[in-house]
Amino acid sequence: MRPKTQGPKCPFAPGSEQANSGIGNGPPDALVVDGMKIEIWSDVACPWCYIGKRRFEAALAEFPHRDEVEVQWRSYQLDPSLPEHYDGTELDYLSTRKGMAPEQVAQMFDHVAAQAKGEGLNYRFDAVVVANSFTAHRLIHLAAAHGRQDAAKERLLSDHFEHGKDIGSRDYLTSLGAELGLAAADVEELFSTDKYADDVRHDFSEARALGISGVPFFVIDRKFGLSGAQPAATFTMALEQAWQDSHPLVMVSADGLAAGDADGDTCGPDGCTP
Repeated sequence: MRPKTQGPKCPFAPGSEQANSGIGNGPPDALVVDGMKIEIWSDVACPWCYIGKRRFEAALAEFPHRDEVEVQWRSYQLDPSLPEHYDGTELDYLSTRKGMAPEQVAQMFDHVAAQAKGEGLNYRFDAVVVANSFTAHRLIHLAAAHGRQDAAKERLLSDHFEHGKDIGSRDYLTSLGAELGLAAADVEELFSTDKYADDVRHDFSEARALGISGVPFFVIDRKFGLSGAQPAATFTMALEQAWQDSHPLVMVSADGLAAGDADGDTCGPDGCTP
């Protein structure tokens, strides 16, 4: 994978400080023929991930080949050690478990919320319910199997940061599954079996193999990497570069074969060929 471009990423990570209706709705390991595949490692508990999603969507909406792009959401956990529900606020959590000064956390909240507002998002850090996101990631994998991956990702991010929902709650995840049109029996399996747990862990393993240490992280065709919630313009440049890389211009001759030095008659700054 080529050198990655850096941008804002979630400071909660260990070791670190819809325009297209088809986004994230394909089968988990679909092969993109003559198109482009973008994998996005992200945690539903990461505020920069939602901001990055909006900026990426804005760039993709203007990309001429957007209908040939498959987007797959990959799982990542900022803090796998969290209980299903943490008894405390987001500020308490970052202050006590991450060792950040309360004043520093409050300033960070203000900065991130302002960035989110610029993307049309209304973050309410005072209402955020701190919870383990592992089962939520399993729900996203279940939704992907039914063409609803992006819808699940969008709802989880919005409900967590804008509406104070408990993403670790069985009742909430069951209700969300129903709203997404998922079969009740399939959603119930998330709580009675370990279905999709290996898929989530596989995403974690893939992230480690790629050297991902913070999210969001965008991988295009396993060749180009972008780290963090980049500006939409940066995503646009990356999409264009990746497309050109995988679809180079091939010169052809009159007989339809690849041309070497067999150029036809042309005109240039110094005149025309005789």
